[in-house]
Amino acid sequence: MGCIRKLPVGPNKHSPVQFTTPIPKSPNIKKKTLPKQAEAKATTMAVSKGELVYKIYRALTYGLSPLLLLHLHWRRLRRMEHPLRWPERLGRPSLPRPSGQLLWFHAVSLGEGMAAIPVIKYCSRRRPDVNILMTTTTFSAFEVLNNKLPANVIYQFAPLDTPAAMNAFLGYWKPNAVVLMESELWPNLIMGASKCGIGLALLNARLSAKSFRNWSRPVLFPLISLLLSKFSLIAPLSSVQAIHFQLLQAPPFSINFCGDLKYAVDGYELLVKDVRRIEDLQKQLSQKRVWMAASIHPGEEEIMLGVHNLLMQTDPDIVTIIVPRHPQHGRDIAQELLKRGQNVTLRSQHEKLIPGTSIYVVDTLGELRQLYQLTPIAVVGGSFVPGLAGHNISEAAAAGCAVLTGHHVGHFSQMVREMQQLNPLSVMQVSGKLELKNTVRELFGDSKILESRQMAAKEAFHALSNSVVANAWNLLNFHFLRREEMMITSRKVSLLLHLLHPILAAVSFILTDHTWNHEEVDSCPHILY
Repeated sequence: MGCIRKLPVGPNKHSPVQFTTPIPKSPNIKKKTLPKQAEAKATTMAVSKGELVYKIYRALTYGLSPLLLLHLHWRRLRRMEHPLRWPERLGRPSLPRPSGQLLWFHAVSLGEGMAAIPVIKYCSRRRPDVNILMTTTTFSAFEVLNNKLPANVIYQFAPLDTPAAMNAFLGYWKPNAVVLMESELWPNLIMGASKCGIGLALLNARLSAKSFRNWSRPVLFPLISLLLSKFSLIAPLSSVQAIHFQLLQAPPFSINFCGDLKYAVDGYELLVKDVRRIEDLQKQLSQKRVWMAASIHPGEEEIMLGVHNLLMQTDPDIVTIIVPRHPQHGRDIAQELLKRGQNVTLRSQHEKLIPGTSIYVVDTLGELRQLYQLTPIAVVGGSFVPGLAGHNISEAAAAGCAVLTGHHVGHFSQMVREMQQLNPLSVMQVSGKLELKNTVRELFGDSKILESRQMAAKEAFHALSNSVVANAWNLLNFHFLRREEMMITSRKVSLLLHLLHPILAAVSFILTDHTWNHEEVDSCPHILY
């Protein structure tokens, strides 16, 4: 039977609920009680090994810096980096650093960045005096997130994890805390921030099964243990993820739960032209039976198009909206369909659905949440081909869609389980073209079943999304902002007491009927008399 390690209790009654996390105990290992000196020596050796591996990593990234610079230029030429702002990837700022406290939020790509936005907005409302810096790595994330962030948030591209780029970035922005999203464990970033006394947090913390196996290897284990020891806060997605982090020797006191931020589907103010385009598409689809295949990857389009063709045999009013994960994949799909002689509408061309067209391909970014409003059935891809790891199903549930997905859902399996536990009708997992076709046909054929699944998905989403953002804010506020204020107050009090010490000593001398000899006076030269 495994022992139970209690996680720390929250700072106040408004803090997130804490849970106990079971830590598995290997049955093959006998429990040994090491003397304190031996235990301390083992800990010191582990830290030394971690520092040695980090020094090797740092030396490698330093030596490879010229090649990484060439790779950056190659990406720029292929339009994978911003044509003008690519120097930000080298730690060169393009905006001034405002005075005052600054929180740095970092996400690698669009999905992680979207999960961070609700927390950023909440922080801006609660603490308008705190500056917020947001960075992402990919150009596609920049194109979408740049228009969705509050106006007061500073947006930069994340620096490469080389010593020169990271030192330049940290030296210029001087953040009070770094909030990393999900699994962004970059050694130079983490060690550089720790060296500068900057607090570190990992929100929506997760490790894939492959990453956990790799970090557990003898060569990398000392490094990950060292990196995780630098975090003040790790908020894992689930208790299983918490166990993974503890097995990698994350400090138990740093692990706190706030919920999955992917549930925090935030509302955005669309531009007038974008609103009109969505409304126009809704009118075009009003007399059609619509279903959507969202976030699909190469290989999944054949499954979705196969389902579409089977449905068209019995229902010519079907319209299939295909939303690939990457826009270029959408253009490739449209081109292939045209070669086959099928009519297809491409969203980026602002084309309208003409009679005889039943496939609408979305090759744009940042519209998925609005497009979910147009369909009663959403099939979330990235889950029908082995090797894929699923995508966020909560956006479709929030829009009130009947949610279908495959079985290859990776770390999103936690989200699927949570929703199904609340209501088994909220998410349905299907495998293959035939089962997906039968399920979609059944939903279109029975309005009561369709409505019950739509309602179940929406209710499960609302139950799971409640207070997630507030919980994350409470943790960040307690670990960084409030603690920073307490430290500043403590320093001010100490300085005041130091300045008042001579006066207080003199008053004490006067009030006490004490006769001082020359030796006592000489030993207290700060006394004024």
